[in-house]
Amino acid sequence: MRVICHACGEANELVSKPGRRDDCARCGQELRCCLQCRLFDEATDCREPQADVPREKDRANFCEFFEPGEVAPRGPSQEEKAKAAFDALFKKK
Repeated sequence: MRVICHACGEANELVSKPGRRDDCARCGQELRCCLQCRLFDEATDCREPQADVPREKDRANFCEFFEPGEVAPRGPSQEEKAKAAFDALFKKK
């Protein structure tokens, strides 16, 4: 099974669905997380009404409804953008 990492876009070849201990070969991001699931929806968190949605969407979880989906790599989060802007503002010249 081919799983594209949501963080860096690396194609990871796995024997079966990602387990809790499966990480991206390039960046080390956990592959069995909400952001990798085909049911994940940023507006509602999850399209599966019976799912117990974890707080951290980018961390490995035990969701029984997890199905890996083809995802595009995500850009930096709002927090990462704000930190970069802050660092750039106070960067020594």
